[in-house]
Formats: sequence, C-alpha cells, structure tokens
Amino acid sequence: MIRRSPGTPSRDRRLALGLAGLLGTAAVLHVVRPEPFDSIVPRSLPGEPRFWTYASGAAEGAVAAAVAHPRTRRAGGWAAAALFAAVFPANVSMALHWNRKDPLYRAIGWGRLPLQVPLVLWALRIARSAPRG
Repeated sequence: MIRRSPGTPSRDRRLALGLAGLLGTAAVLHVVRPEPFDSIVPRSLPGEPRFWTYASGAAEGAVAAAVAHPRTRRAGGWAAAALFAAVFPANVSMALHWNRKDPLYRAIGWGRLPLQVPLVLWALRIARSAPRG
C-alpha cells in the first residue's frame, strides 16, 4: 500500500483547482471576446468560426467543472488532456496566421505550441492522482 504524505491531497486539489480556473477563464473569454478565437479556427472546419469558438468555450467550461469537482475530477483530467490535444490544430493555425505579423506576435504564436505539452501532462497528472470513483 502506498501512503501519501499529509500534504499530498491538498497539493493535488490545488493543482486541480488551478487547471479548472485556467479552463474556466478560457471558457469565459471565448464568450466575452470571441473575435481572437474566431481568427484561429482552422479553415478546414465546416461552418462558421464563431460556432467553433463557442463550442470550444463550452467544452472548456464543462471540463473545468469536471476537474473542479472531486467526484468527476478523474474523468475531467482525462477530458482536459483530450481537449488540449484537440485544440492543438487551432494553435498551429494561429502560429501560421501570426507568421505575417510583427516578430513579437510570431514569437507568441510559435512559442505557445510547446506549452501544450505541460498542459497535457498537468491534466494527466490530475486524472491519475484523482481517486477512482
């Protein structure tokens, strides 16, 4: 039997709530300021970009709620990892689109691509450390 130190559950809880906060903030931004998100929706997706902006915002909100609640945290962690992988093409689209902008925008566009890796790992850690329910 593996014993956890007394501080571990609160650390795991803080990690989960931090990810839930990040996802929840992104969800709100998709609704309050959808234009930047519309501009990075890959053109290969059918329909209007605004639909995909709202759909991805709704998904982020749902995943945030799942990660925040202890009973659904495990599934929420897996869903967050999948969501981060699913939005990666939009991040690539943004980097390509911003390639025509000033150097700062290019650096931000390309620099955020590798940040998907720690986000996925964060979500997987939450999924794996949450108790099976």
